[in-house]
Amino acid sequence: MRTGTHVPVRRSRGCRVAGSLGENADVAVEMGRERFEELVGDALDEVPEELLALMSNVVILVEDDPPPGEDLLGLYEGHALTERGWDYAGVLPDRILIYRNPILRICENDDDVVEEVAVTVVHEIAHHFGIDDARLHELGWD
Repeated sequence: MRTGTHVPVRRSRGCRVAGSLGENADVAVEMGRERFEELVGDALDEVPEELLALMSNVVILVEDDPPPGEDLLGLYEGHALTERGWDYAGVLPDRILIYRNPILRICENDDDVVEEVAVTVVHEIAHHFGIDDARLHELGWD
């Protein structure tokens, strides 16, 4: 059984919901997919190697938008490491999805995007390790 953890849009420091932005009212910050994927890679580079080495059977993907009707910056789908037992075998990789357009919508500038991508990547990796939203909130990662 695959389970998903939906991470609602967080309003982090320096980020806001975009208002009317003229011709491109969808995003507050213009950034191509390639540059955004680089930021996700940079965020992964900041995760300690010891933690990355513990990650198992998971892929990290960038998608433009979450499913219709969902207000998400990121999503973890799969079986957290803490929930895997002796019968965990032969399953497709878990997925960490980072949603480009929602992040660009809430940030005012490139520096905000860098920060929000880093927070979202850490947040979703934490779910892979079995850390729930309540604990992330206690730790200041929401």
